[in-house]
Amino acid sequence: MIMLKVGVIGCGAIAQRRHLPEYLQRNDVEIIAVCDFNLQRAQEVAKQFGAKYAFQTHEELLACEEIEAVSVCAPNNLHASISIEALNAGKHVLCEKPMATNLAEAKSMIEAAQINKVKLMIGHSQRFMAVHTKAKEIIEQGKLGKVLSFQSNFSHSGPENWSVDGSKSWFFNKDEAFAGVLGDLGIHKADLIRWLLDDEVSELTSMYGTQHKNTNVDDHAVILMKTRKGAIGTITASWVSYPNEINSTVIFCEKGTISIGVDPSYGLIVDHSNKQRELHELGKIQSNEVGEQFTSGVIDHFVDGIVNGTGHLITGEEGYKSLEIVLAGINSANSKTTVIFEKA
Repeated sequence: MIMLKVGVIGCGAIAQRRHLPEYLQRNDVEIIAVCDFNLQRAQEVAKQFGAKYAFQTHEELLACEEIEAVSVCAPNNLHASISIEALNAGKHVLCEKPMATNLAEAKSMIEAAQINKVKLMIGHSQRFMAVHTKAKEIIEQGKLGKVLSFQSNFSHSGPENWSVDGSKSWFFNKDEAFAGVLGDLGIHKADLIRWLLDDEVSELTSMYGTQHKNTNVDDHAVILMKTRKGAIGTITASWVSYPNEINSTVIFCEKGTISIGVDPSYGLIVDHSNKQRELHELGKIQSNEVGEQFTSGVIDHFVDGIVNGTGHLITGEEGYKSLEIVLAGINSANSKTTVIFEKA
């Protein structure tokens, strides 16, 4: 059996609750090292997940020749620079979203992967949820006709209830996060809509604000967008959804509606124009609630794509297009204008 030897850069919540547990579940992965600027945290996490080494810097981890692939779970402003260093060191990279803070950085990441002939995947987890893969299958079947509109919402009570650093988390610091809820949750839905509809955005208008948190980044945002195929819809992202988390998407088509994450019993509901209704349980939608974690599919896809040589669905190029939507949303909100996308 081929054993993929991995390292994890950053030991925050996403590493502790998603990356490391999911690597540990596989019998074809060995966790070689973890690193964190808080060395004590790195040492505790290394002990918890059986890593051989705990480092304080990513440079030390990347110097470990036995490591073949890394997860980049650092603050947003470090995603690009660390990923490029890892790619240049010949490591495959799974980078958390958003992949970069600007398009130039994202392009450099893509180029580094190409030059070094290694794989770059971006961790957009929404694509792997059973409710979303089923919804995409239904849309592709064409029985509901053309997609006319959509509403997608990802909202919860904020990173202070998720991050290992609570209210002192880097999520609330613009220098480290570069964007608030749009970069945290909004980008998930931007990527999901692109993938579900097999479509790209043609124009968008956005509005955001700091409604309630003590921070210099946005904590609530809405994007109104139109796609190249003509669908018009909204993405809502919020850190001020008290007390409940919302992770839902509704797709309105010519001959019916697909509702995802809106019913406590059925993950996906299809209402046909002829009044027929399809109820699909499909398990619970992925949640940020502590105690509600389950395999995201991201790590499995990353490892399988390397070990089997099949590559990845969410490449750097895909991450670039989703980042482009978030950056356009920030630009639109700041300039109070509509952003028009040029066709590739």
